[in-house]
This record gives sequence, C-alpha cells and structure tokens, in this order.
Amino acid sequence: MPIIDSTMTQLILWAALGYLMGSIPFGMVLAKVMGLGNLRKIGSGNIGATNVLRTGNKTAAALTLIFDAAKGGVAVLLARALAGEDAAQIAALAALLGHCFPVWLGFKGGKGVATFLGIWLALDWRVGVACCLTWLVAAAIWRISSLAALAAAATSIIWALLLTGSQTLLLAGVLTLLVFWRHSANIARIKSGTEPKIGQS
Repeated sequence: MPIIDSTMTQLILWAALGYLMGSIPFGMVLAKVMGLGNLRKIGSGNIGATNVLRTGNKTAAALTLIFDAAKGGVAVLLARALAGEDAAQIAALAALLGHCFPVWLGFKGGKGVATFLGIWLALDWRVGVACCLTWLVAAAIWRISSLAALAAAATSIIWALLLTGSQTLLLAGVLTLLVFWRHSANIARIKSGTEPKIGQS
C-alpha cells in the first residue's frame, strides 16, 4: 500500500471519477456508431472487445480494446497527477469496478481484462508489459483467450511484488480476485473442456 497522503474527500472524489470513467461502455458505443447492432444480442452479450470481434469488425474490436484499456490508464494517470499515488490506486480499483459493474447498464458490464491491463500500464509500465507478455505467451500455448487473461491476472501479483515491492501488492490481489470472479463461467467451461479456443467459431 502507498502512504495515504490524500484526504478522505479526495479519495472519495477519485473513486467516483475512476468509476465513472471505467463505466463508459465503449464496446456498445462503437457497435452502435458503426452500425454493428446491439452487443447484448450478439455472441456472449458481453460489452468487451472479444464480443465486438464476433460482429466481424476487427477495427471496432481493436478500438474497443484500446479505449477500454485507455479509460483505466487515464483514470490512474489523472489521479496520480492531481492527487497522488494513493488516489491513483483508488482510481484504478474504481475504474475496473466501473467497467465490470456500470450503473448505466444495470451493473452488468464486461470482464475487465483490457481495463486491467491499461490500469497496470499506467500504474507501473513494467508490470503492465509483463502482464501483456504473459497474456501473449499463455494465448500462444493454450489458444484460449480467457485462460490467457486469468494467467495474466494471476501473475500480476508476482510481477507487482518483484517490480514494485509491497507498494501495489494489495491492489494487485484485489484486481486479480475481481478478474477471476468475472471469469467464473469461463473457469467452469475451462474445467469441463468446453471453453472455445481462439479462432474457433
């Protein structure tokens, strides 16, 4: 944990701002703007880049990935610049919660992987890059996107400990638990051998 320098009012403010930034459903916005239909009625019904890709529009999927990552990163960077490291970590957690449980969508949001990666790239780029590389290696080995995401989330605790000491360790644990919780259905399918592989229709 970082040293708490900000006032409670500041921390609450950045929690609220982080949540609001994280809750912007870029996948749904882009799908609507680009005439791709209602994501809730496509594929898994999820609002993230993986489901946007199921529309067949790779550009929309790539933009969703970038924007979902960016909203987490921007929340962290703004909080750090205007308040401090403690506010940055609060904003990070709030942004991921906003993505996963957006008030605008009845608290039914995405699984948070892109936002998770964007948060880490902003908090500590070394941990962020390590998580991204972990995802790529895991995806190359197992060819299962959700399993790669779980591997990236789980190892973030190790990367955080090795690269930042105890500074972000608690946050890493909480963010990882949240990603695993959002992937509970995927975990069940992985165990049963029914989780689809990358490129599988």
